[in-house]
Amino acid sequence: MDQPRNGLRILVAEDNHINRRLISKVLERMGHPALLVENGQEALDALADGPFAMVLMDVQMPVMDGLEATRRIRAGEVACADPDIPIIALTAHTYDDDRERCLTAGMTDHLQKPIDIGELRRIISRHAAFLPTPSPS
Repeated sequence: MDQPRNGLRILVAEDNHINRRLISKVLERMGHPALLVENGQEALDALADGPFAMVLMDVQMPVMDGLEATRRIRAGEVACADPDIPIIALTAHTYDDDRERCLTAGMTDHLQKPIDIGELRRIISRHAAFLPTPSPS
């Protein structure tokens, strides 16, 4: 499946139903279609099924947490997935050592929960600038 013309296809891995709905609505208003999953294993499965521009990854989830999922993506363990895809940590933990733990696991950036819409927009714009431009069809 190709990237949509008017937005970035974003994978959201978040175990909290309310947070998933909120992030989905915000991304939809920004023009970015999102696929929502509940844990890191589902994120790996989704990445193997189709291309995404970036991942918003909760750090603490059941089944597989975001740190382990990120390590596996970066190690190239997910068929068809770009191991360099931008992965943005979603976490309520705001201490410097928490941020460092996310970055050490391979996450590209860090977004604090509750989500600040302006900061989400800035992070998406910052990392979208480094994505390859799709070739004309």
